[in-house]
Amino acid sequence: MSSITTSLQPPAKPRSRVRWPDARTWLASGQWLVTLLLCAFLIVPVVMSILAGLTVNYFKGVSSGLTLRWFGEVWTQYHSSVFLSLEVAAATLLITLLTGVPAGYVLARSKTRLSRIIEEFLVLPIALPGLASALALLVVYGGFTMFRMSVAFIVVGHVVFTLPFMVRAVAAVCASSDLRTLEEGAASLGASFFRRFVTIVLPNARPGIVAGALAVLTLSIGEFNLTWMLHTPDTKTLPVGLADTYASLRIEIGSAYTILFFIMTMPLLVAMQWLGVDATGQRSAAKKRIAAPPSKSIKP
Repeated sequence: MSSITTSLQPPAKPRSRVRWPDARTWLASGQWLVTLLLCAFLIVPVVMSILAGLTVNYFKGVSSGLTLRWFGEVWTQYHSSVFLSLEVAAATLLITLLTGVPAGYVLARSKTRLSRIIEEFLVLPIALPGLASALALLVVYGGFTMFRMSVAFIVVGHVVFTLPFMVRAVAAVCASSDLRTLEEGAASLGASFFRRFVTIVLPNARPGIVAGALAVLTLSIGEFNLTWMLHTPDTKTLPVGLADTYASLRIEIGSAYTILFFIMTMPLLVAMQWLGVDATGQRSAAKKRIAAPPSKSIKP
């Protein structure tokens, strides 16, 4: 009887084992934690600065109320600096386009040692501090009073600093694409050099040109060290005005100025991401897939 009762009982369920995360999961979690902490470390000061520019009293915090009064004061005192920065950035972009695109194309086509030496000299201003480059310009051209006191002096400094970014971006794209074969094919059909450059080189180098242009605009608008040495009271750009506000005015006005500066530069960074170009001018793989037309199968 006992054996029958035992046989009728359901079998015992095996005990479930607790599965602990493996080493790969712990490593991924640690990487995410470090990334989030780093983002917080970088983003929190920006958020606090934005709040300082929007509050009535920074030391009392948001409880003092929100206001746009500080924006009005910044615009009243420094709107000329905003327009001057835009003019300098536009002039810098125009000059770097006219000089940097042909230079990048020539450096990509040439494989000689001289071209590599020239490329290293073009990149040299990036390795030097901005103050050193500005001092060199002052030593050489500071004696020309009219040129020294004009906005063109700052534009020259910005071109010296930003030209390598345009040249390297265009050269990287031209070197990666088989432009030589395309140009030789067009030349065999009777196309002149100018026509080959306009119809073949420029369309293929467009990602590098866009990346270089966005980099030039962003760097020109935000350049401070070189501009601080070259500016005069009548040629005060946006970053120099920002330094003045933090040094001599209330922190709320300086923070409102920071927000204005952020509003001007952020669209350029977003455009670079939206266009899918990196620092070398290459389009991202996702953008290439989106831009490429769908392939059509050939039916017999």
